[in-house]
Amino acid sequence: MSMTTSYDGHVSPGGPTAVRELEHATIRKIAVSQMSNNVYLLTCRATGHQLLIDAADDTDRIRELVDEGTGRLDAVATTHQHWDHVRALEDVVAAYSPTTYAGADDAGALPVHPDVLLHDGDTVQVGELVLSVGHVRGHTPGGIVLAYDDPAGDTHLFTGDSLFPGGVGATNRYDYQSFPQLIDDVEARVFGRYGDTTWFYPGHGDDSTLGTERPHLPEWRTRGW
Repeated sequence: MSMTTSYDGHVSPGGPTAVRELEHATIRKIAVSQMSNNVYLLTCRATGHQLLIDAADDTDRIRELVDEGTGRLDAVATTHQHWDHVRALEDVVAAYSPTTYAGADDAGALPVHPDVLLHDGDTVQVGELVLSVGHVRGHTPGGIVLAYDDPAGDTHLFTGDSLFPGGVGATNRYDYQSFPQLIDDVEARVFGRYGDTTWFYPGHGDDSTLGTERPHLPEWRTRGW
């Protein structure tokens, strides 16, 4: 599978891997399925350990992604319980036997019960890389975001379906969803914790920075989505 030579955050199903090289980590991004779910692979450059974020679909393509890195898969983190983000989880776990992570309040709805239940303020370590966990409720009860604070640069934040360019995630399909809860948590646990240069990587579509989106928070709250 081909890879892009520069990173702009844009990928499409069947298209090449987008690769972002940091001093201590490599971030790879692909899109899978008709729903264009994003799948991310974070590689520790010092050790070769790898973390997959959201085994959404297309196990064969995910295996290619893992091989584009170091060929090993040490951990899989699931940002939230929705079916379109976990369709390949069972197969990926069977193939690699990684340590699995997910938010504690979403764990019971996943096809593979996570080895590690995550709460706000926890960390996930892969090789020498440490990611901080934020519990962001509203889109699902146990949704999480994962933040890698690059010591040589900016924070890189994986937001699942809690935050996108232009707004927060959908809250209109399930009884447990709550826009007030989601916008409160996104404001406090994302924008309140990380600076404007933070680059965030959502569960679908293109990336953005918190600085680009921050001025629109009052607008999102007023419109209610």
